[in-house]
Amino acid sequence: MKLEHRFTVPAPVPEVWAALLDPGKVAPCLPGATLTGVDGRRFTGTVKVRLGPVTLLYRGAGEFTSVDERVHAAVLKATGKDTRGNGTASATVSVALTPGEAGTGVTEVTVVTDLAVTGRPAQLGRNLIGEVSGKVVAEFAEHLATRLAPAEAEEVTTQESRPHLRAVPDEPLDLIDTAGVPVLKRVLPVVVGAVALVLLVRGLRGRHR
Repeated sequence: MKLEHRFTVPAPVPEVWAALLDPGKVAPCLPGATLTGVDGRRFTGTVKVRLGPVTLLYRGAGEFTSVDERVHAAVLKATGKDTRGNGTASATVSVALTPGEAGTGVTEVTVVTDLAVTGRPAQLGRNLIGEVSGKVVAEFAEHLATRLAPAEAEEVTTQESRPHLRAVPDEPLDLIDTAGVPVLKRVLPVVVGAVALVLLVRGLRGRHR
């Protein structure tokens, strides 16, 4: 599945470029993500995802396989696996930075992702995964903009935006909440079915005790 997103960051290209290549700065901006280790261009981490009553914890690793300082473009490959065996995810992410209009100090960021997902999150379907990823990227961009904003602007932006942000390492990324009502309507039957199955199994176990 190929996804393409564009967003702007109110900071010059060199500053945004340095931040994007620093996992320590990028990870806190990504909803549900926690960085666990860095070794040069390689890093490891976890991502918590909630799908209705089910919480998935993906452990994985990533590496910058290509970094072109001249044109400010990079390629990142990452893979992850749910710790309970409920699915896998892999992605090849190409990032390119270009300066905005002259004198604005803004950076235009283009992200192209080749994504492969298996297991429960894949039940959302291609269109809904695209919608969810778009909102996640928008939230990531908002966090990154806040982190790179000038000191005076950062204080105002933080006060105005912090209540809406969910990029907290210990807080799972809620796919249904992120996508909104349309996703809820489509996924709800699956979630209800899963809950009903769990209750049925528990009931049968209770009878046999």
